[in-house]
Amino acid sequence: MSDPTARPFEPYRDFGGEVRTTMAESTPWWPERPARPAGRPNVIVVLADDLGFSDIGCFGSEIPTPHLDATAADGVRYANFRVTPLCSPTRAALMTGLNAHAAGIAFPTHVDPGFPGYRSELPLDQPVLPEIFRANGYATLMVGKWHLCKDEDFSEAGSRHNWPLQRGFDQYYGFLEALTDFHHPHRLIEGNSVVQVDEYPDDYYLTDDLTDRAVRMIREVRTADPDKPFFLYLSHGGVHAPMQARAEDIARHRGRYDEGWDLVRERRLARQIELGIMPEGTTLPARNGEEGLDVGPWDALSATERRVHARQMEVYAAMVEAIDRGVGRLRDVLAELGELENTIIMFSSDNGAARLSDQPRPVPSWATSPDTGTASYFGYMQNPEVCEIDERLPEILDDLGGPTTWPHYPRGWAMASNTPFRLYKFSTLRGGQQSPFVFSWPARLPEGGAVVRRQYTHITDVLPTLVDLLGLEVPLSPTAVPGAAVAGSSFAPTLADAAAAATHREQYTECVGNRSYYKDGWEAATVRRPLTPFDEESWQLFHESDPVQADDLAERHPEKVAELVADFDRAARANQVYPLDEGSGVKFLQRPPAPTPRPVRIAAGTPTLERHRAGALVQGARWRVELEWTYRQGDEGVLLAHGSQAAGYLLFVEEGGLWFEHNDFGTPRRLGPVPLTDGLRGLELAVTTNGGRWDAVVRLGDGSVLEAPGLRRFGGFLPFEGIDVGICRRSPVSWELYRRRRSFPYSGDLRAATYHPDPGVAEGLAARLAEARRLALNTQ
Repeated sequence: MSDPTARPFEPYRDFGGEVRTTMAESTPWWPERPARPAGRPNVIVVLADDLGFSDIGCFGSEIPTPHLDATAADGVRYANFRVTPLCSPTRAALMTGLNAHAAGIAFPTHVDPGFPGYRSELPLDQPVLPEIFRANGYATLMVGKWHLCKDEDFSEAGSRHNWPLQRGFDQYYGFLEALTDFHHPHRLIEGNSVVQVDEYPDDYYLTDDLTDRAVRMIREVRTADPDKPFFLYLSHGGVHAPMQARAEDIARHRGRYDEGWDLVRERRLARQIELGIMPEGTTLPARNGEEGLDVGPWDALSATERRVHARQMEVYAAMVEAIDRGVGRLRDVLAELGELENTIIMFSSDNGAARLSDQPRPVPSWATSPDTGTASYFGYMQNPEVCEIDERLPEILDDLGGPTTWPHYPRGWAMASNTPFRLYKFSTLRGGQQSPFVFSWPARLPEGGAVVRRQYTHITDVLPTLVDLLGLEVPLSPTAVPGAAVAGSSFAPTLADAAAAATHREQYTECVGNRSYYKDGWEAATVRRPLTPFDEESWQLFHESDPVQADDLAERHPEKVAELVADFDRAARANQVYPLDEGSGVKFLQRPPAPTPRPVRIAAGTPTLERHRAGALVQGARWRVELEWTYRQGDEGVLLAHGSQAAGYLLFVEEGGLWFEHNDFGTPRRLGPVPLTDGLRGLELAVTTNGGRWDAVVRLGDGSVLEAPGLRRFGGFLPFEGIDVGICRRSPVSWELYRRRRSFPYSGDLRAATYHPDPGVAEGLAARLAEARRLALNTQ
């Protein structure tokens, strides 16, 4: 029976020609297609991660960045360009032109506490940059870090509605989350699919790989269509942790930082004044002195500390150099194609340089200051003790930045990276939200050279500026409704005219409870201590005549403070900023209702179970894994691997014995071997939680037992690489084993591993959430 509501068949309803019985006598007609954007420039946006304001040569750095300097010489540098103090929020503001909270991404996209500003995904009712460019006839290309979708959507079964291809990019190659290993990336995506990699080449380096792919995409588009312009978003993982680089790049910076961060700051500011980035007469503020954020004098450090810290900055400088090298390769291919002149290139960073956690922790035996940096980024951030690998830091300096370490420099170097501004990433002072910004378009900005603009400019201005300059039509959103009015404004008038008035006159900023408000040259800001009642916090006040924010004018102008605080409240209510984050951890613990965890069977040979899904299996008070296998004499290889060189655990068979290895944030603890008998069946790894430790027991089918008490517990997003059965892919849990046997696939009869997660994990999380709420409410 036919459906009475069905639309009748109308074969010619869209046909505009005259149809006759033969093709030769009929009038042809084709639907209208978007007009070809003849003559429009290509657009490349290059975004670094955690790069400080002064870290490239044309903004004062001693790090050689000739290609970024050449790009700046072809255009304009902005000396008062602001971003948000965090990565995902800045990227959301770039993509949408909205303020980060209004875009639903007030924090990196690993939370979803149930508040509109913290949805952790781009709004579907707002057109984003690649959708706008695609609608205007551009090829749209993306390479690198995305970090704009929820972590539960990272897996193969997750929703892809906010992956790059679904948000307007024609091609994508990169990683979806905050960070990855530069020598052994844990999970690369090509298009909508996971790149299957067992082992990377020994000379692999992510920054160079991303550049390779960007160059390839440009060549593909230009070969297929000689006239079609492209929009390329090259979103680097560098210089975010882990600070890793090629050994030959690190070696080129040997000795460059032996004189320390105090002299580097002084020299960078002097160079900034010489370049016109900072005005004549600018003086350095005192070293950061806020509790938990303070930096001591370089000369007060011991010889060992100075040696360690100089090497840490050498690694960082090598990472910056790799980014610059990639910009040079982009410029080379554009020049080869004859398109460098008519390509807009923008370069910036997503926030100020980053410091490590400000939580109190013991001082390693070799140090006099807690500001030590680390060889184990995750270990430092999650572990209240000193990791063993950090105790050994002075002895492993030649390994720093290589694939066996996950380093981060101390905040003394972050202070130098942010020269001349105060504080770091997360802060709403200028050190947290001030980034270098280069805008190059030789065909339209022919004066080039030492062109510097001081007008206040914001990351939300990028989208409306490109729409304005290129005459782009903004399409309807993917939901077929007009998007919200963007928060930014076009800075196009300032490109050609140094005297043009700033078009962005007011701006709120909020980050983990830190707040600020800028208005017509005045800026009020707070420096937050977690769990401090917000109404007890004091606001500092600065004027643009003091760009380094050294002179707090709050007591002299209380009326201006009150005005800006009221302006912040108005903007906060308009942009989904409230409720504010007290610092209790509620945002991490409060999640949408989820089903009770149930057993997961992973067949041998299955691609790696994604790390977020895998991590959920090892939370709670107890969990276990059952392996289906039959051992035969001579069988060898990895049975089970969860994690990477950063942290994890491993079961493997070698030379007739079973071994269990736990990687304690870079320090191995190996137990075994348990001799195996021919025909043995069955194996179970059972883990119970004892405070911050795991007590692990391995039970074999013949009754043999291997006990591993007191192992470091991994929580939250760790282990950072997922679960493999029958192989240890990519970054190895055991570097010693990898050196000898590489990924070491199992040679015998291994069928599957079944994880049995703790069914009471939800109750445990609920108890922790209740405690976090109680803690927060007791501080009000």
